[in-house]
Amino acid sequence: MAGQDRQDPGHYRLNFLIDSAASRPSAATTENHDQPMIGIFDSGLGGLSVLAAIARALPQADLLYFADTANVPYGDKSDAFIRDRVLVIGKHLVAQGCSLIVVACNTATAAAVAAFRELLPGLPVVGVEPGVKPAAMASRSGRIAVLATLSTTRSKRLAELIRQHAGGVQVDVIACDGWASRVESLHLDDPDFAAEAGQHLAPLLAAGADQIVLGCTHYSFLRPVLEPLVANRATLVDVADAVARQCVRLAGAGTSSGGRLTLFATAHPERLQAALPVLGLGRLCDRQTQAARLAIA
Repeated sequence: MAGQDRQDPGHYRLNFLIDSAASRPSAATTENHDQPMIGIFDSGLGGLSVLAAIARALPQADLLYFADTANVPYGDKSDAFIRDRVLVIGKHLVAQGCSLIVVACNTATAAAVAAFRELLPGLPVVGVEPGVKPAAMASRSGRIAVLATLSTTRSKRLAELIRQHAGGVQVDVIACDGWASRVESLHLDDPDFAAEAGQHLAPLLAAGADQIVLGCTHYSFLRPVLEPLVANRATLVDVADAVARQCVRLAGAGTSSGGRLTLFATAHPERLQAALPVLGLGRLCDRQTQAARLAIA
């Protein structure tokens, strides 16, 4: 990326310069990366659920995960702020040699993926959106629910998804304030949260919702709490595996570039590193050649 200065092996500084010419990988950039690499980014830990699915589907692919932890969560930020961050991070991933980018955040996808694709024409970009379509198709009761951040619940993109794919079912959209932050804090077994989640889910289940869409990648890590609450009354819908299948289609199932994993965070990279085993993703550590590194804006 233009303006990037390497400070030391564990510390990068990014100067955030946005221009259409610099957004495209230069010959000098691509010559330094003979093998394809997939870049995945989120505001924090939530996108690790998508990273894990991609790592399972493409065990030999090189993966780079970028967590914008200095600005987590995105769910309470303005669309303009999120758009700026997405464009900047996307340029950084291109500069690092990524030839396929996954926006592993529902909020960022809704707010900025169109602008991102416009900035980086020709680069495959996979967004993550709530699984409204599969939930509507699978529903037998004719009622589904979407759990998401406040920003996503208010987004035009979610409204469009519902209009396009769920015209024949009733859709309840619920903003789950603080859930993403709970995952970031790694306080996943708090009994108070189980009670709070139950208050959200009980009326949805009572109304007959049989598909509960996890509309934020962070919420995948709340499954151990949510699954007992829905029991056999509803199915939790997560799109991480579908995103991974799309990556396989775009990158090729035979992608083989070493199977390495690189982690960046804009704040507290040690917390990103420590989160892997806590979230049940310790196997990803085997793909790393060094610990998570800091990227300072």
